[in-house]
Amino acid sequence: MQNSERPKKRSAARLRAGKLYYGALRRLLWIKMRNSFASARQEQLLPYTCFAHQTVLLRKLKDVDMWMQENKIVNLKIAARRVNGILLRPGEIFSYWKLIGRPSRGKGYLPGMILRNGSFQGGIGGGLCQLSNLIFWMTLHTPLTVLERHRHGYDVFPDSNRTQPFGSGATCFYPYGDLMIRNDTQDIYQLLIRVGADDLEGEWRISEKPQDRFEIVERNHEFRSEYWGGYTRHNQLYQQRFNLYGELLDERLAVENSAITMYAPFLSGDVPSTNVKQSNDTEGGYSC
Repeated sequence: MQNSERPKKRSAARLRAGKLYYGALRRLLWIKMRNSFASARQEQLLPYTCFAHQTVLLRKLKDVDMWMQENKIVNLKIAARRVNGILLRPGEIFSYWKLIGRPSRGKGYLPGMILRNGSFQGGIGGGLCQLSNLIFWMTLHTPLTVLERHRHGYDVFPDSNRTQPFGSGATCFYPYGDLMIRNDTQDIYQLLIRVGADDLEGEWRISEKPQDRFEIVERNHEFRSEYWGGYTRHNQLYQQRFNLYGELLDERLAVENSAITMYAPFLSGDVPSTNVKQSNDTEGGYSC
């Protein structure tokens, strides 16, 4: 099980330098791999559903103004159009940010909630992590291979009506915090995304009838009191593969999470130790 490091404070200059450096590396990677990325899409649906899921659009979070969530819906609608219907053929790679591009005011993105360094604030394109979370969770229920996924380094809000295990999402920050998925099968997959009235709806469809089904099991979930005075949260998620008769074929460790907890986990009525603030310098940056 991983250990969480003590929170680190970095200067604004170092953060800007890191963003430029890793952003340049990401763009070079995109150039190098340009022939590998999925880009074709089609309106006609592939014949079979591999896995479908949906998540609630509006959630009441402690101290988070609802305008952030309302703006998030606008942002999700813009991004969903960029990935809906995309085909992932054998050997191709799905890149979240390669398809969506930089979230900007010029494209219609609004300020929404983003997570940064254990707190939340408003930033252009905020809320797009709900989309990357959904895509990652659905992908865990398929034989597709996750090449790149980033976990949240902080657990900001106490659980409230949680329906998925802790750490089952994928944070995203443009351009260097990507979600990349490769199709190592012989079948074609199609990603469908729709922003409904109440839920963000997603589906992986497939060209041939699935022969296996997948389930995600959480193990070794715990909170730890750390020597530096705070708490960390840990767990492991295993992917189990079953045949059509319900027999377990195999399982593998899919995700191992370790995050700094921004609330006291062993007390009732916990509230996150964060304050909302408006930021104008996050355009195209963190989008959680």
